[in-house]
Amino acid sequence: MSSKPFYKRILLKLSGEALMGDQDFGIDPKMLDFVAKEVNNLVQQGVQVALVIGGGNIFRGVSLASGGMDRVAGDHMGMLATVINSLAMQNTLENHGMDVRVMSALPIQQMCDDYVKRDAVRHLQQGRVIILTAGTGNPFFTTDSAASLRGMEIGADVVIKATNVDGVYDSDPRNNPDAKMYSNLSYDQVIAEKLNVMDTTAIVLCRDQEMPIRVCNMNHSGLLEKIVVDGEHHGTIVE
Repeated sequence: MSSKPFYKRILLKLSGEALMGDQDFGIDPKMLDFVAKEVNNLVQQGVQVALVIGGGNIFRGVSLASGGMDRVAGDHMGMLATVINSLAMQNTLENHGMDVRVMSALPIQQMCDDYVKRDAVRHLQQGRVIILTAGTGNPFFTTDSAASLRGMEIGADVVIKATNVDGVYDSDPRNNPDAKMYSNLSYDQVIAEKLNVMDTTAIVLCRDQEMPIRVCNMNHSGLLEKIVVDGEHHGTIVE
């Protein structure tokens, strides 16, 4: 184990679907517990961790908008879904002994702190885990874009997108057994080839600020430690 983590401060992006486990909908307590253990392991080794969690396990505003609902209303509902996931994760992290703050881009003071960049950085410096919720607070922006934006604002060393596949492939490995996984990609290659890493806005933000993105499989116990603490190469790096 390294005496000093390879990445000191990370922004960990989880999809809402990652919290479903084997369920078709909602939140699986076993997945919350698994993620909490992985995060706690990083915190114990001096890593400053910020989380952004999607809401697709509960609600997708884009899907409802395609059925005729106003997109802005749908996106606001999606933001609320991310708050639900964030509060669930906060509770589980606290059950594992961590000090946690949920910080919302929308003012919901009875449940969350307001997101203020200086406060977020101070929490990280004091060893707290922060969960940054409600996206950017604006419609038409995904939680991928929120993760990229917040990662830059708080001065993260890397944005880690944790998925249920091992990295970025040239086609869906669940449907194509011959799919090729990329070890390294450039931002422009991701955009030009329309690879499923993050949405284009998120990739452009990271490219313009030279923020590296690492894509890995969240379901492998201990993998985050190998990447974040030991600096091992797993999954796909976009830089």
